[in-house]
Amino acid sequence: MPHDHAVQCIHDPVLVALSFLVSVLGSFTALQMAISIPAARTSAQRWQALLAAGAAMGGGAIWAMHFIAMLACRMEIPVAYDPGLTVLSAVFGIGACTIGLAIAGTGVFSWSKLVLAGTFMGLGVAGMHYTGMAAMRMPATTMYDTNIVAVSVLIAVVASTVALWLAFNLRGWAQMLGSALVMGVAVCGMHYTGMYAAHFMPTGEDAAVATAGGLVGEYLGMGVFAVSTLLLTTMLVMTMLRRQRRAAVTI
Repeated sequence: MPHDHAVQCIHDPVLVALSFLVSVLGSFTALQMAISIPAARTSAQRWQALLAAGAAMGGGAIWAMHFIAMLACRMEIPVAYDPGLTVLSAVFGIGACTIGLAIAGTGVFSWSKLVLAGTFMGLGVAGMHYTGMAAMRMPATTMYDTNIVAVSVLIAVVASTVALWLAFNLRGWAQMLGSALVMGVAVCGMHYTGMYAAHFMPTGEDAAVATAGGLVGEYLGMGVFAVSTLLLTTMLVMTMLRRQRRAAVTI
C-alpha cells in the first residue's frame, strides 16, 4: 500500500563536494577550450573546438555534476538509474551546450544572440536534469512543485547565458578560475533547486522489481567523479599543450 508521507533525501556531503569540484573543473576546461572557437581558421577546427568545449561543459560541468549529486541523495528506499535515460540525459546536456556555443560564437557577438543561445542551452540543461530525474527506478513516484521547477529552469537559463558570455569575453587564468567557481555554484544551484522541487512518494511496490536492470553501486558516484576528472584533466592539458605549440610556431 502507498504511504502517506514523502521519503526524505539526505545528501552525502562528500559526494556533494565532489559534484561541485567536477562542475568547476568542467567549467574551467570548457572556458579554456572556448578560446579556440573564434580563433579557428577552418570549419573543421571550429567544429572540433565547439564539440570539445560542449563536451567539457555539458558532459563535465553539468551532466557529471548532476549524476554525482543524484547519487549523493540517500533515501530509505533503494534507488537505481535507467541506463538508457541516463545516457539520454548526457546527450541532452552535451548537445545543448554545443549548440549554445555555436549560436553565441557565430559571427559578430551580440546580446540578442547571447540571450537566444543562453535560453536554448538553459532549456537543454533543464531537460537534461529532469530526464536524469526520470531515470530514477525506485518503489516511489516523483511529484513536483511546479513553481520550484520554474525557478530551477530560470536558474539554468541565467547560468547558461552567463557561461556563454564568459566563454567569449574572458581571458586569463585567474578570471577563468573565478568564472568557473561562479559557474559551479550556478550549476549546483540549479540541480539542488530541481531536487528541492521533487517529492518522492512510496508506492509499496517490491523494491527488487522497481530497481531491476538499473545502474546502482555504492561507489558509482566516486567512479563517475574519477573518470570525469581524468577525462577533463586530459582535455585541459592537451588544449594547453596545443596552444603552446601554436604560440611557438607564430613567434
